Amino acid sequence: MTASESISFSTLNLLPGLLGNLDSLGYKRLTDIQAKSLPPILAGKDVIAQGKTGSGKTAAFGLGLLQTIDAKQFSIQALVLCPTRELADQVASEIRRLARQLPNIKVLTLCGGVPIAPQISSLQQGAHIIVGTPGRIEDHLNKNSLALEGLKVWVLDEADRMLEMGFQPALDAILKRLPAQRQTLLFSATFPEQIEAISQRIMKNPLRVQVDSTHDNHTIAQHFYRAETPEQRLTALRLVLLDLKPESSVVFCNTKAETQQVANALVDFGFSAQALHGDLDQKERDQTLIQFANKSISILVATDVAARGLDIDALDAVVNYHLAHDPEIHLHRVGRTGRAGSKGVACSFFSEKDRYKLALLAESLGWTEQGVQGEPLPDAKLLRQPAIQAKMRTLQIDGGKKQKLRPGDIVGALTANQVLEASQIGKIKVTDIRSFVAVERGCLKQAIQQLTVGKLKGKTFRVQVLGR
Repeated sequence: MTASESISFSTLNLLPGLLGNLDSLGYKRLTDIQAKSLPPILAGKDVIAQGKTGSGKTAAFGLGLLQTIDAKQFSIQALVLCPTRELADQVASEIRRLARQLPNIKVLTLCGGVPIAPQISSLQQGAHIIVGTPGRIEDHLNKNSLALEGLKVWVLDEADRMLEMGFQPALDAILKRLPAQRQTLLFSATFPEQIEAISQRIMKNPLRVQVDSTHDNHTIAQHFYRAETPEQRLTALRLVLLDLKPESSVVFCNTKAETQQVANALVDFGFSAQALHGDLDQKERDQTLIQFANKSISILVATDVAARGLDIDALDAVVNYHLAHDPEIHLHRVGRTGRAGSKGVACSFFSEKDRYKLALLAESLGWTEQGVQGEPLPDAKLLRQPAIQAKMRTLQIDGGKKQKLRPGDIVGALTANQVLEASQIGKIKVTDIRSFVAVERGCLKQAIQQLTVGKLKGKTFRVQVLGR
């Protein structure tokens, strides 16, 4: 029996508002990482928690920090640092959901990629909880627009990726502005030496908890294919994708240059693919992620850093175009498939130079080296087949919340006169100044016609198609 099977949220000494809200959200029993980390967090201890994306860690530290907030004291009492803007947005949204029945709790997101002046204005209105990226938090501290003297809880989420992305100097600068008396919580999917070193500097007698993140062939079918040259590797990738026909998959590359090259090659062969790496600007990154989330892109080619913290779990397949440098990274990659009780597929390509990586991986998985030997690729006849296109396309509407647009307005415009059926419309995302709607590929022209000839909220908005 796991810890989560024996502990219900009702047994914890949580505020009534938190417990009532958890019940309304359908949260009954703790996940493993919550069962191991939440009791010591509520007891005020510093905690290092190791667990993969999707393990329930956000609720663990979110409930812990919400328990400490004094809503009547309108000052910043908790700071959560995340490596990317996307993860920060997800974390802030989850904390707001958890706090729905707590009166007057204000959560503010501070990330780069957007103007800083509106953030300064929001800070002047006051907040209880800040969720942000290290660089932008450091910017605010340098401008004296952010005061952290009353901080009670400091959370580092996806700490390993923050260090990988070069945020160590920013973390050091932030640390200097924090009160000595505070609770520090560190969450990480992997536990490299850097994490050990930073935890010794910023934490006081931390309790370390770990959730088993290993996978076996009962959960995830792992396949290993030998490919010595770049040409062989690309052919192997095409064969695997044509054989599996995944609706959503991620291909992991070790460098930004490889990521773009592989994505371009897949597009040339007719696949719905796009690259995700650190050289994309924020607009390109946002558009790519929206298209992938709404099934307008079926293959995301990404680096580990770019993919960390994104809501892209429960994938049909994961492909390691090159083996990860570390077995823990490999486990984190393949753990994105086979979620929610379904059986996942992970395919990894290797060359003779990778033998040492295979040996380390076999040892980590508890396999013999024969367990990671190469197997035959799918039949080469598959190369004669056309690539499977993503079933949806994404339309960007140059209007959003500031223009009072709502998802219902977009659905109404698309289904007017029964030109489109509701079943042909996919996910809709409305941001401050833009909206995105996925429609079935076969009805793209009709959808554009409906949105450009008709009107939304009595206005005409510019509409463009994203991707190919």
